[in-house]
Amino acid sequence: MKIPPLQIGNITIDTPVILAPMAGYTTPPFRDICRRLGSGLSFTEMVPAEGIRRQLPQTMVYLDSYSKEKPLGAHIYGSDPDVFAAAAEIVDSLGRFDLIDINCGCPVRKIAGKGAGVALMSEPEKIRSIVTKVKEATSLPVTVKTRIGITPNQCNISEVAQAIEEGGASALFLHARFATQRHGGLVDFELMKQIKSERSIPVIGNGGITGAFQADEMIKQTGVDGVMIGKGSIGNPWVFKEINCAWNNISYEAPSVAERMEIIAEHLRGLYEIMSIKNELRKHPNKHIERLACEAFRGHLGKYLYGVKGIKKLQGNLMQMDSVESVITAVGQLMHVQTQTQCV
Repeated sequence: MKIPPLQIGNITIDTPVILAPMAGYTTPPFRDICRRLGSGLSFTEMVPAEGIRRQLPQTMVYLDSYSKEKPLGAHIYGSDPDVFAAAAEIVDSLGRFDLIDINCGCPVRKIAGKGAGVALMSEPEKIRSIVTKVKEATSLPVTVKTRIGITPNQCNISEVAQAIEEGGASALFLHARFATQRHGGLVDFELMKQIKSERSIPVIGNGGITGAFQADEMIKQTGVDGVMIGKGSIGNPWVFKEINCAWNNISYEAPSVAERMEIIAEHLRGLYEIMSIKNELRKHPNKHIERLACEAFRGHLGKYLYGVKGIKKLQGNLMQMDSVESVITAVGQLMHVQTQTQCV
């Protein structure tokens, strides 16, 4: 199944399989791993527009990136059009981003409760204003990530998508679930297909993709211009390679134990490095940061080692381990035992 390149403003994405922005997950080390394995575009974690506008150090660190991360989008949230515009101008001035993505889909209460995230879907005209003002403040392409509605009784995605396009957005990332579904439940392909047919800007589908089969089905059934993967990439960055192979008629081989171990080690060491940089603002002891890095890695590690006997015990012991290297050693031992057991 050959998919044509995706054009977002002046950005050409040869294979349009994209890493979704995820709070607590899409840090530079994970983004870079996904990039090398085939993600055509990545985004930062969710970053508050107000914090960017005020250039708060504890906010600006979330805009850090590796120089090799290209293309890269800044994913920002908020509720005030003028604050969004001011933040966009600062993001543009950093010179490290290729586009700016506006969050209109986060269902988390502390975000939506302040009128941001998915709460913006109840105000299509405000979304239009945000997109227009951000567009005026930057030379970068502007995109929007949203859902199909807050609840099934508040399904106004057609109106919202129209406002997004008329505001000047270059693309729409559509998570085809309601906010009340969070990250579970059925993905509405019919509604996704409808929105794709109604809009002239690229529509990229999101929701429920864990491999090449789901990506193919989304493209076939909806006609969207590409796919975005969030939760399905956690612990499995190889999903991008799998889809790239499928779309280019190349045989895919699952990662070996050695490759998994190499990626786990790279990811954890990179996370520790990033957290150490952030710690320069707080001045905690290095050992404390190592423990925090190990704790933050729990969500990733559980997915990397899904199905491996002993993983739950290892996850429970992460906070008691003295260093990042001790975790890597423990993971290596666990995977070695698993391999030996399978060979018996």
